[in-house]
This record gives sequence, C-alpha cells and structure tokens, in this order.
Amino acid sequence: MSALRLVALSGNTRRPSKTRELAAAAARAVARRRSVQLELYDLVDIGPGLGAFSRDRLPPAGAAILSAIENADALIVTTPVYKGSYAGLLKHLIDFVDPPALIGKPVLLGATGGGHRHSLVVEHQLRPLFGFFSALSVPTAVYAGDPDFVDGRLTDATILDRLDQAAAELAALAIASPAPARDVA
Repeated sequence: MSALRLVALSGNTRRPSKTRELAAAAARAVARRRSVQLELYDLVDIGPGLGAFSRDRLPPAGAAILSAIENADALIVTTPVYKGSYAGLLKHLIDFVDPPALIGKPVLLGATGGGHRHSLVVEHQLRPLFGFFSALSVPTAVYAGDPDFVDGRLTDATILDRLDQAAAELAALAIASPAPARDVA
C-alpha cells in the first residue's frame, strides 16, 4: 500500500501557533496508523499574496498549496477562532478550491481558541463549509482551547483521545476510498 498523501492546513498567519500544533498532532496520530506523505502548511506560507481576487492571481506558493490541497488523498484542516468564526483568510483560500477536487475526500476538522465557548465553530461552520464540497468530514471533530496546551504542545488527555479517534476515522476513510489523483488547474 502506498503512502497516504496527507495535507494538513493550519489557518494561521504566524508561527509558532496552537493551531499548527493541533494540525501536526493530528498528522502524527494518522501516521501512527498509516504510512503518510505529509505536507503541512500555514497561511503564512502563502505570504501577502493571499489577498488575490482570483485563483490565477495567487502567488506561486499559494498556487502550489492549492494544488496540494486538491491532489491530496486526505486533508487535515485546522483554524484559530477569531470573533466566533474560522479565519477569514482560510475561507478566502478555500474559495479558490475547485469544488469537484474535494468530492469524497476525507477531511479531519479542528479548531483552537482561547476557551471552550467557541468549540461549536467546527460543527456549525467548518463542517458545512466542507459539506458544500461533498468532502467526507470525519465524524469526530477536535477543538482545543488555551488550557489544553502547555508550552505550545497539546497536552490535555481528553483532547488527545478525541484527536486519536478522529485520526483513526480519517485513516479508515482514506483506506476505504482513497481519493484519486487529480490534476486540477
């Protein structure tokens, strides 16, 4: 069995970040179950060119990340919560995704925020966003608040267990129906 082409996208504009740590921890959990070829990105990897108004105006780094998302076998998408919602720049990037590219693609969804009152952002905003694309969002979503991290590392046992469950679901979906390679322009 070939390695799973896994793209983890953190909707963050700075490093280090708890959101990137959540994405990386999810990727590690998937890798414990399946051989993966991981590409981990933050929005900061695109740079200021993310303000492009059309896909063809993205800088080369943005176009490469968009291609990686569309051609991945599975995705991990995490976002910080800002003002009760996911990151606007993350949505802007996702707006450039060719909708057929995500049909049937397994996606693990996660978010981070200051406290747990924002935990439903994943269910009420991220899940419908990826539902629009007919992606296969795994049943278990993961939200981690500031108290769940120590020195930038995810440490809360309950959150780590939930992340492990979500990773198992992603690995199972990717094995059951791997997304075909797509060459999307």
